[in-house]
Amino acid sequence: MGKRLITKAQQTFALAILFHYSEGLTHSLGIIAMKFLFALCLLPLTVASIFAEESHILIVVGPSNHPPGSHEVAAGGRVLKHLLEETENVDHLIIDLVDEWPNEKLRKQASTVVFIGDTFPANRFPDPQQNLADLSKMMDRGCGIVCLHYATGLLGQDVTKDGDHPLLLWMGGYFANRSCPHHESFARIYPAATITPSAPDHPISRGWKPFTLNDEPYTNNYFGPDKNQPAPNVTILATSMLPPQDPKLESVAWCVDRKEGGRGFGIVMPHFYKNWKQDELRKFILNAIIWTAQREIPKQGVETSLADIKQFEPESLEFIPRKKK
Repeated sequence: MGKRLITKAQQTFALAILFHYSEGLTHSLGIIAMKFLFALCLLPLTVASIFAEESHILIVVGPSNHPPGSHEVAAGGRVLKHLLEETENVDHLIIDLVDEWPNEKLRKQASTVVFIGDTFPANRFPDPQQNLADLSKMMDRGCGIVCLHYATGLLGQDVTKDGDHPLLLWMGGYFANRSCPHHESFARIYPAATITPSAPDHPISRGWKPFTLNDEPYTNNYFGPDKNQPAPNVTILATSMLPPQDPKLESVAWCVDRKEGGRGFGIVMPHFYKNWKQDELRKFILNAIIWTAQREIPKQGVETSLADIKQFEPESLEFIPRKKK
């Protein structure tokens, strides 16, 4: 669990010591000794838990007008909150979920901020210049940033003529909407896109394997003015051979170690809400969130389970296209 103070392994260790040293004592003395040893064994664990550093993960849900079953950003935010609170092998996580620009308290305590919405929410909420200034302060102190699917996207009105925007520095790349003057990324739905790890030794790659899904992994994403090559501090984490009829290697997830010490991660999935059921994709995303919060990722990756995605109240589990006018 995300807020668990003492692990099962620690409890087992304490009990083993307890019964070992209480053997052979008289009944009454044994009970007293057991109680004393039990408290003694748990004391350092409890103290360590009390003073263990908590990581605050801030999830910001931006506006969206996509049809039911696609994007589903409100339900997706609730999925993420649930998964992070119920992690089986990462403790001391505090999760905040908002659907408006976060207040100063939330911004100051955030270890990392996760965005989900239609294009980068900082630019879609009221007063984008102030929002970007707020984010700049967070990034300068080393806060992490994560953008999922269309939250990686910027419009032409958001960028300069040459494509500059702080998100390029903070996250390492972005999806350039067709309205952008400098570059155009592409959004197409593929029946079976295979996602393959491209940096197997990176901590974010721990515990997940290649997977195939019906989704909309964006292609020709933008990484900078140097012939669209990622900066030296950007790592491409996953690729896919797209489109099927004329395949080339496309970067669909990446991360950055920023010079000021913060970390960023972008992934151009999931488009369809039902793909939250994909175990490999969930682990990939959760690993990245934990990594951007400056936490150690377990060897097997962040372990979670998700029995029923309907409980998070999407408009629809299946995609429902809009009726053409």
